[in-house]
Amino acid sequence: MTITTTPVSDPSARQVSHQVSQSVFDGSRLRVVLLVEVYDGAQQQFLETYENLRSHVESVPGHIGEQLCQSIENPSQWLVTSEWESAPPFLNWVSSEEHVRMVKPLHKCVRHTRSLRFHVVRETGRPAGAEPGRGGLQSAPRIGDGVIRHALTFTVKPGSEETVAGILADYASPEPRVDDTTRLCRTSLFLHGNRVVRAIEVRGDLLAALRHVAAQPEVRAVEEALNPYLEQDRDLGDPESARVFYTRAALPAVHHVTAAERDPAAQRHALSYPARPGQGMRLAQLLAERDEAAADDPRSPVLSSTIFQRDEIVVRLVDVRGDLGAGDPAVTLALPDPTAVTELTTLLDGPDRPGDALVRALEGARMEPVTDRRAPDA
Repeated sequence: MTITTTPVSDPSARQVSHQVSQSVFDGSRLRVVLLVEVYDGAQQQFLETYENLRSHVESVPGHIGEQLCQSIENPSQWLVTSEWESAPPFLNWVSSEEHVRMVKPLHKCVRHTRSLRFHVVRETGRPAGAEPGRGGLQSAPRIGDGVIRHALTFTVKPGSEETVAGILADYASPEPRVDDTTRLCRTSLFLHGNRVVRAIEVRGDLLAALRHVAAQPEVRAVEEALNPYLEQDRDLGDPESARVFYTRAALPAVHHVTAAERDPAAQRHALSYPARPGQGMRLAQLLAERDEAAADDPRSPVLSSTIFQRDEIVVRLVDVRGDLGAGDPAVTLALPDPTAVTELTTLLDGPDRPGDALVRALEGARMEPVTDRRAPDA
């Protein structure tokens, strides 16, 4: 089975699928909310740092505007809201090394920060049925499934992969219950060459879950054991070093789709798609559209798909019916046309190569499973 190739479509021209519970590709405006608590006596430093950031972000493509607000009840609490033409330009900016460098002074004068991101669905003075597009509204709210999906990725020193896999596979699972409202559902770890990807699923508060996991003695021991093998040095005892490491390691979920059919015996796999420089988001969108189209096809082996993307790193986590290599590799890869794919990625052979290019591409994309842990009743 092969899906007919179509170009990456304009989000405003597509219908919102009820099978898609999460996507940054709606073409609608994005509202970002940053909650900040400033140290006593550091207000002026905070304002100077913010002004430097503001003057730079104004020139970032896709940025519309922002506001800085101070609490009338607690002057140490501040709120920064910014508006973007859509989610992709914001995600490109916030994951850039330039952003990491520019926000570093901010963390010297703030006690806590929390970033929240929202698509704009309705607003005063705009019709509810307004079409999405450049600077438009989301045409319809997504129907969520109550699960937050996130991933972390980092590289280890070449030659240490087997040792690292043993460390990551050999530890006791943390208690899944975080509090009355938050619960760990699933953690899946994969290796692709010397790159580690750790995908987590949480119900409730993602930050609370991450703090809960980081505080567990067995997890802390694993993290310490990993330190000698990491390509990026870190000191988890130093808050700034830990913050920079996890900021760079963040691999956001940009799209999730689940087919109508469920199968408790579905196998989980991860596929890595190395994109050409500057083409990671475009490749992620192409994969998202293919998975969205396949979600309604009962013949497709893919029962659910989550796409994670940061810069040129694109990872697709899939739950499939049967063996990953049993079906059409074009469908399993969600890239039915190798000619179109070679424009975006270094993964596939060119169209003038032997006809089994897709089979080899599938094998090259498959990540090695390290561990897949599900909480009871998750």
